[in-house]
Amino acid sequence: MAPVVTGIGLAGPTVGDPAHLLEPGVAERSEFDPASIVGKRGLRYKDEATRLALAAAHLALTDAGLLDDRTPTVPAGQVAVVVSSNLGNLDTVCSAAETIARESVTGLSPMDLPNASSNVVASSVAIWFGLRGANLMVCNGATSGLDAVRWAQVLVGSGRVGHALVVGVEVDNDLVRRLTGTEHLFHGAAALVVESATSAGARGVPARATLGRYERHSAGVVPGPGLWLVPERHASPAPPGVTPVDLSRRYGAASGALGVLQCAAAATWIHGGHGPTALATSGGVTDDATATLLLSSPGPAR
Repeated sequence: MAPVVTGIGLAGPTVGDPAHLLEPGVAERSEFDPASIVGKRGLRYKDEATRLALAAAHLALTDAGLLDDRTPTVPAGQVAVVVSSNLGNLDTVCSAAETIARESVTGLSPMDLPNASSNVVASSVAIWFGLRGANLMVCNGATSGLDAVRWAQVLVGSGRVGHALVVGVEVDNDLVRRLTGTEHLFHGAAALVVESATSAGARGVPARATLGRYERHSAGVVPGPGLWLVPERHASPAPPGVTPVDLSRRYGAASGALGVLQCAAAATWIHGGHGPTALATSGGVTDDATATLLLSSPGPAR
């Protein structure tokens, strides 16, 4: 049987309850502090992307019944961590580069330097919760979020692990705005727990949606009837019977977090009884590829 989604977590000033992800209009910002979810201890020297990811991960693991306080309820070696972020620690990297240019390496703080690592979010999430399964950081452009969910499918489907935590996170700051040339950016994290349907049934945890066929394309695809989570700033009309939703218009350009955010929205929509299938699509005609992932009501693999 295909892997299923059993946990969802959202963290950030514009996201909260997954049930509200698909509401229309631009999302309003509110106060959000990751410490309110994971506690202050240990957060002091974490960068913003890591703090957001930790909060979303905590919520998703708890939602799936895999966490008791900060302790996994299943063997830690059976939980993988897959994180997607293209720009999450850009501010740390640029700050470190500027310090080296100005003061040489002697000016760097030993507490800040680990945050410049490309895999800092994935490793930090694993260490924080004591998760010792496979650990991956995906930085793959427009398709990164859906690629991360796909790697979770592969890890669980192959039996490498029993469960996979997937996190997509990006931050909104001046450096990212200058690099991307946009003022409307997503600031937050979305997390999913992926596991086999057999495991979910044995644990008595409801499956939100089944993760089905994944594909990468050099051009866009046409979805079937149902919900279509379209690429950022998608302009083409949708076929009859298809409901297109561009999450970037509500939450801002989400880059590496988009695919995970789309899957969270799709799984919630399906679990709420709004329809049997949803297609998540990341990457448009101006990107090097398009990735699609089909989600459906829990049941046999499609």
